[in-house]
Amino acid sequence: MTGPDAPAALRATGLGFRYRTRGAPPLRDCGFTVPAGHITALVGRNGAGKSTLLHLAGGLLRPRTGEIRVLGDLPGSPRARARVALLTQDKPLYPRFTVADTLRMGAKLNPAWDQPAAARIVEEGDIAPDARVGELSPGLRTRVALALALGKRPELLLLDEPLADLDPVARGDLMATLMAEAAEHGTSIVLSSHVLPELEQTCDWVLLLRDGRIALSEDADALRDSHVVVTGHLDQADSLDGPPGPEGAARRHTVVHRRVSGRQLTALVRRRGLLRGEWHVEPAKLEDILVGHLQADATAGPTTAGARAEAAA
Repeated sequence: MTGPDAPAALRATGLGFRYRTRGAPPLRDCGFTVPAGHITALVGRNGAGKSTLLHLAGGLLRPRTGEIRVLGDLPGSPRARARVALLTQDKPLYPRFTVADTLRMGAKLNPAWDQPAAARIVEEGDIAPDARVGELSPGLRTRVALALALGKRPELLLLDEPLADLDPVARGDLMATLMAEAAEHGTSIVLSSHVLPELEQTCDWVLLLRDGRIALSEDADALRDSHVVVTGHLDQADSLDGPPGPEGAARRHTVVHRRVSGRQLTALVRRRGLLRGEWHVEPAKLEDILVGHLQADATAGPTTAGARAEAAA
C-alpha cells in the first residue's frame, strides 16, 4: 500500500529549503512519500540537495517552506529522536573516546540499545574495543558510527554517503548487514549513494532528486518493468510515439534520455503499451534508469520522440 493513507517512513509536502548564502535553493516544492519497510536509494548529482533532505529528516535543519514528517512525527520531536537515527557524512564521534566508551555512551543515551548488534558490527571489522576512535582509519570510524546508529535500534535509519570511506569488500559486508537489518527488524532505511551498481540488488524504492526537485519516488521493480533500452535507426524515432488512446488522445512513450551515434539512436524509454518499429529492446537495469533520469533535462523534462529526433538530426 503506497497511497496517502499508507504507513510512511518519510512524507513531504511543498518542502523547500534555502541556505543563507547565495545560489539556487537546494530543495524547492518537494512532495513525496516513501513507504515504511523499504530500503530507499536517495540519488542525485552533487548539489542536488540529498544531504539537505536527510538533515531535514533528521531534525538538524528546519524547512523554509512546506513540511516533512518522519514516521508520522515532526523531525527533532522527542518521539522522532527516539525512533530515527541519522549517520551524516562527517560521522561525528568523540575522537578521544575508545570504541568501548562510544558504545557505552550509546547504551546510556538510547533506552532500546542493542549491545549485541552494535558489538557484532565492531567485531566484524576486527576493531579493538580499547582503540581510540580518533586513531582509527576513516573506514573503521565509519563502521563504529554505523554500529552506534544500528545499536540504537531505530525504526528509520538515514545514511548520507555512509560507505564512501570503505573498500569494496567492506562495502559489500555492510550492505549485507543493512539488508539483514531491514529484513529481520523491518527497519526503514534511506541511503544516499553515488555508487549506483551497489544499489541494484539492495534498494527496493527510489527517491531521485534533480535540480532541487523530486524527479522520481517509485518502487524499484515498477521502474524496471516500465523502462527499456532501445537501439535502432534514427529515421524511425517517431515510432516511439505510442498508439492513440481510447478517446483519440495521443498515448506516447517517454524517451527519458537518448544518444545518437551517426544514424543510430539508443534511448532509455518509459513505455506505455507496445513499441512500434524495428527496435532492439533490452530490459533496463536500475543503474541505467537512474543515470538516464539524472541526465534528463530538468527544466524542460523528457520530450517526445519526434521532437528529440528533430533536435538530434
